[in-house]
Amino acid sequence: MRSAEELIDRLDAGERRAVARLISWAERGDPRAMEVIRAQRERLGGAYIVGVTGAPGSGKSTLTNALTRRLREQDAKVGVICVDPTSPFTGGAILGDRVRMNELATDPGVFIRSMGTRGHLGGLSRATSMALRALDLSGCEVIFVETVGVGQSEVDVMRVCHTTLMVMVPGLGDDIQAIKAGVMEVGDVFVVNQADRDGARRTAREVNAMLDLSHAEWRPPVTLASALKGEGLEALWEALEAHRGYMEGERGLLRRVESAEHELLALAQERLTQHLKTGLATHAQGADLHSLARQVALNELDPYSALDQLIAPN
Repeated sequence: MRSAEELIDRLDAGERRAVARLISWAERGDPRAMEVIRAQRERLGGAYIVGVTGAPGSGKSTLTNALTRRLREQDAKVGVICVDPTSPFTGGAILGDRVRMNELATDPGVFIRSMGTRGHLGGLSRATSMALRALDLSGCEVIFVETVGVGQSEVDVMRVCHTTLMVMVPGLGDDIQAIKAGVMEVGDVFVVNQADRDGARRTAREVNAMLDLSHAEWRPPVTLASALKGEGLEALWEALEAHRGYMEGERGLLRRVESAEHELLALAQERLTQHLKTGLATHAQGADLHSLARQVALNELDPYSALDQLIAPN
């Protein structure tokens, strides 16, 4: 597939390889990915996007796997984006969830993609938004975005998803893990996974107690589930659907506007960074990024003066 037009035709034919190619183009910053999105803009917006976040070891992958199986029993087409740490050697995603979700990898109704964070903070890859659009175009009715699991830095997940599922687990050695800064604000729905373990109900009570202190209009429900045993999934999905209904209309639009603002700023920052790195900054008064960085490293120039030279007008 060499052109955007050919890729669009193959997307329309339902080819899985076309979806994979579009995401690959997006990860590389290939302009053909943007051509496809521009041409297919009116087809976007049909998928329900659920972010799955929580501490490492909380069972996010197992829970996502269980929910995907449940949706497939209802013949729903599902996409899964697993945002993993990036290998410092290859730049690719490590701990790929396609290994952990192996049983679903061959299901034609499920598309799973592991993406590396590539140094991007907030638990999400830079290309995640584009990958979501690719899966949306492919006809996915529900898309799960499973994040790295870096705890308090995962606030970015709520900006690209309709509903954010916060996965808790008993026995992590932190009785008040729920009150860490930012965590309570991220979750739209909370689930205590591994509910068959000691302390699960206690953890649920602690989460509920913290949520009772919030004055937000939406009171996140707290459910109990055991992903390995397939228990509690119905109640969990009902909680997700309740939030989906709550976010219809003006509330959902406000979140989408906030998400678009965040994405536009991120794209502007990335484009400006590329502009400076390639030496195309015409306002740099003859000094390029590398030479200024060298002067700063040698203490010949302070970073603030270097910045003034880099971005000052002619």
